[in-house]
Amino acid sequence: MTYVKGVKLILGFFAIAAIVLTAVWVLSFGKIYDRQELAYGVTFSSQQAKSLGLDWQELFTKILDELGAKKLRLVAYWNEVEPDNNNFYWEGLDWQINEASQRGAEIILAIGGRLPRWPECHYPDWTNDLAQNQKETETLEYIKATIERYKSNKNIVAWQIENEPFLSHFGECPELNSKLLDKEIVLARSLDTRPIVVTDSGELSLWVFAAKRADIFGTTMYRDTYSKALKRYIHYPIAPGFFHFKKNVVSWFAHPQEWIVIELQAEPWGPKPFQDLSQADRDRTMTLRKFKEMLEFARLAGFKEFYLWGVEYWYWDMMHNNNPGMWEEAKKLFTNMY
Repeated sequence: MTYVKGVKLILGFFAIAAIVLTAVWVLSFGKIYDRQELAYGVTFSSQQAKSLGLDWQELFTKILDELGAKKLRLVAYWNEVEPDNNNFYWEGLDWQINEASQRGAEIILAIGGRLPRWPECHYPDWTNDLAQNQKETETLEYIKATIERYKSNKNIVAWQIENEPFLSHFGECPELNSKLLDKEIVLARSLDTRPIVVTDSGELSLWVFAAKRADIFGTTMYRDTYSKALKRYIHYPIAPGFFHFKKNVVSWFAHPQEWIVIELQAEPWGPKPFQDLSQADRDRTMTLRKFKEMLEFARLAGFKEFYLWGVEYWYWDMMHNNNPGMWEEAKKLFTNMY
């Protein structure tokens, strides 16, 4: 009798395992778009361009006129637009938005304390000594001022509120305040009807909390990085089906109107800024071959719209190392040569 029960338990275990594995396999499939259906854009950071010693306005003009990018994610860095309390400096962001608009480019404008590029959080120094409730009030005032200033611009297609807010352990940032995040989103919706973008890590987050808040959900997508915790370079052992699986599962709980790749790796990631790495170390996480492979991986992952992360690197590599490979390859995407 004991033997029979044991056999039944083993068979039951294998039956459950087979069901689970079958479900995972089924959920790892989804629609894959043809190349001619895909749309590409770039994230541009004036702060990153400056850190590389580049003329950021010259680079931005070349992104529009030479690369031909028509989809841009621009960043309203709080420490740039309000360097002193109630003293706003809009000139740099005005210039970017005006130049892009004159050329008919679509803009996602990222707003918040946590925004693209290291150290991830970009709070003005004057907020450092504020009480928490005062800092929250000032955050909302800055968001309101930014949306009010630019909401009349029809080239802005969406507002991104914060950047990967549920990945608060990454970067020099305070812990996530989900109540403040929700207040920011409610405020943005009260000021304008354009969709809200909320983003999350593709490899390190669950997505569901961000996707539930989003009209447009944006994931990051990386394959080769450097782990400071492990002190080594790592390659994520995942296939495109990983992203199909996450999207299919999260879709049971959240229903954003669109799913996009808001940050597609197209630059090196090492233990130091890439400009301080050797060429050999840069090549460990990004080369022209890896870039091409990344583009195909992202397509097979079932997304249709992608914002490439690294336009400043391509230009720096071309100007500093006489290596135009990635710049020229990206140009093909924006001129529909694929």
